[in-house]
Amino acid sequence: MTGNTDLTLLDKTLEEYASVKGSLITVLQRAQDIYGYLPEDVIKYISKKMSIPVAKIMGVATFYTQFRLKPVGRYLIMLCKGTACHVNNSDLIEKTINETLGISDGETTDDGLFSLKNVACLGCCSLSPVMMINGETYGSLTPDKTIEIINGLKQQALKEANGQ
Repeated sequence: MTGNTDLTLLDKTLEEYASVKGSLITVLQRAQDIYGYLPEDVIKYISKKMSIPVAKIMGVATFYTQFRLKPVGRYLIMLCKGTACHVNNSDLIEKTINETLGISDGETTDDGLFSLKNVACLGCCSLSPVMMINGETYGSLTPDKTIEIINGLKQQALKEANGQ
């Protein structure tokens, strides 16, 4: 164990894939599933176990948008910035999220509840502007609807925190 990260959680995956050529992406996906993101000590551990330079792993982790190098909030807001969403005011939705939560693209709220990530396309053009939060799609967004969704998630988190 290094720092607060239990690296042994990754051992089964590394035993299975460490010697398999071309398996780095699979290992990184599994690591992110385990830890929620790719902490620096996990990347170094993968490097050591797979005999792949840290620089190469970082190259892969930063090239693919699926990988995160920082922890994300409980609710990951992926805001579509594709053409249809852009034309239908996704910038206004982003501004609403920025003002409501006090975060910008790539940031997480201080309470760890929300993270915002702008994405190129969610493939839901007919619902534009659209955002996805933890796999659930919210479309035809307006500033008021966006605030309502965020406040609903805040309420849900508060109820869960109070054991309701």
